[in-house]
Amino acid sequence: MSEIGVGVGQEFTTRPQLTGSFGMVSSTHWAASGAGMRMLEAGGNAFDAAVAAGLVLHVVQPNLCGPGGDLPIILWDAQVGQVEVLCAQGVAPRQATVAAFLDRGLSSIPGTGLLAPCVPGAMDGWLRLLLEKGRLRLREVLQPALEYAAHGVPVTPAIHAAIASVARLMSEHWPASAAVYLVDGAAPAVGTRLRNLALASTYERLLSEAEAVGPVRDAQIESARSAFRQGFVLDAVAAFLASAEAIDSTGRRHRALLTADDIVAWQSTWESPLSVAFGDVTVCKAGPWSQGPVLLQQLQLLAGNDLASTDRFGADYVHTVLEATKLSYADREAWYADPLFEDVPIDALLSAEYAGERRQLIGADASTELRPGSPAGRRPHLPARRPPTEPTGPGVGEPTVRVDGNPAPHRGDTCHVDVVDRFGNMIAATPSGGWLQSSPVIPELGYPLGTRLQMFELDDRSMNRLVPGKRPRTTLSPSLALRDGAPWLAFGTPGGDQQDQWTLQFLLNVAMFGDDLQLAVDRPVFHSAHFPSSFAPREAHPARAFMESRFPPDTMDELRRRGHDVITTGPWSLTRLCAAGVDREGFLIAAANPRGMEGYAVGR
Repeated sequence: MSEIGVGVGQEFTTRPQLTGSFGMVSSTHWAASGAGMRMLEAGGNAFDAAVAAGLVLHVVQPNLCGPGGDLPIILWDAQVGQVEVLCAQGVAPRQATVAAFLDRGLSSIPGTGLLAPCVPGAMDGWLRLLLEKGRLRLREVLQPALEYAAHGVPVTPAIHAAIASVARLMSEHWPASAAVYLVDGAAPAVGTRLRNLALASTYERLLSEAEAVGPVRDAQIESARSAFRQGFVLDAVAAFLASAEAIDSTGRRHRALLTADDIVAWQSTWESPLSVAFGDVTVCKAGPWSQGPVLLQQLQLLAGNDLASTDRFGADYVHTVLEATKLSYADREAWYADPLFEDVPIDALLSAEYAGERRQLIGADASTELRPGSPAGRRPHLPARRPPTEPTGPGVGEPTVRVDGNPAPHRGDTCHVDVVDRFGNMIAATPSGGWLQSSPVIPELGYPLGTRLQMFELDDRSMNRLVPGKRPRTTLSPSLALRDGAPWLAFGTPGGDQQDQWTLQFLLNVAMFGDDLQLAVDRPVFHSAHFPSSFAPREAHPARAFMESRFPPDTMDELRRRGHDVITTGPWSLTRLCAAGVDREGFLIAAANPRGMEGYAVGR
């Protein structure tokens, strides 16, 4: 098993690629995949299934996402016949300014607590998707999540580790969180039942009020959506924000900058995707308010290399991909931001001409500098790196906990779901934020707010500088690809800065080397930590690369000789990829990652 994808001859996978004609759901948790399939069996479409799965992910992976978090979606609507992006990434509060933090004596935005929430966006995104693209009623789609919240879910090792990392914080400072997540002051044991009765009560009331408006489906969904922006949910959030103070990663107590007015003024939005062609494949991503374009830049850089004839487990291949990644992520640091606020030179960044210029920087040895380019002749600016206010507080950084001393810094954060249905629809979604370990639970609702504001810079010259009403540049990055103009593949992974590194390798495995989806998911992966992390404390490790130990030792030795700082991780320690699509015969296909022992694909 540990040699999957490395040896020659017959290759075995951890699971089969699923193939069928009715529908496929792949997600980072088996319960969510099952809930999505339940919607397809009930006559729903891919969008109903994605909403049901996403709402279940909020319950069964509360260490990775929650109703108070964020949500980017990319989809193919068969009736519209095009790729669309739904941005449910909330914006910075009106009171969130650079001066507001500097005046508090802070050199960076805390990664936890109540100073860091943006407007919560996930629920508005899910409900808007259900309203405008789905078929089923609110009760059908919300019921699986409600059942899991009321009756409980099994505590996984990841949930246990996340709760244990902040158990003392909850006990001493976040009592509402302790009431939901602690048992006798400690993290619940693996395999025990974890209920969230406050969240179940919230969903029961949501359904009760929605159905009280009458039998019309759309009116019920609109009622539920409005509860988060002007109803009982908003009232509970507003009351909490008006009085709550919470200790955060600075070691001090702070009150929120977010207000009810910020929430009322915002809603999710539809956008057009960005895309580039790679052979007969067109890869589509969200805009530069997300990390998405970095995958497109990597593809443009690699299009000029003869990777197809290279040993993908050898040093030449890994070196080339790592160096292209460093260049692309350097541009992310300098240029990516909310294009509604900043003049992002995205057309130049994605152009073949620019990629051709940048490709010349890929040399024989590992680069050690962060080298953003000058698209359209513009001079780049890298954010100033002040010492973080507090780099070691509990819950800081990505919602990730090291387990058993594994040296990999990112075992996976966030959640992901992909769905394809018999009607020709396809969707990829990456819900995140609202992590149990990052902000205190709102007692009446049973969930915390997100902390995405931490991704802004307090550097006034940075493209990603903090401005009220602006979207932070996130790492969330679902993907959708067309082949010969037709919807082909929805895919994605948790993993913060690693998302568009691991998905790149997966895509190359399928599109360039002809792997089926499961083999492509099972292949050993690597990633760079060369550039600053998007999360506090913004660590960068020049030339560092993490590689699963299934890569040949000779490959790692040669990479070290070329100057790469190679850190070997466990054989199955990186990535949590999911994928669903359509093969050349028209069959629906899906696969899910075995790492972490939670992801699963279902279908028929």
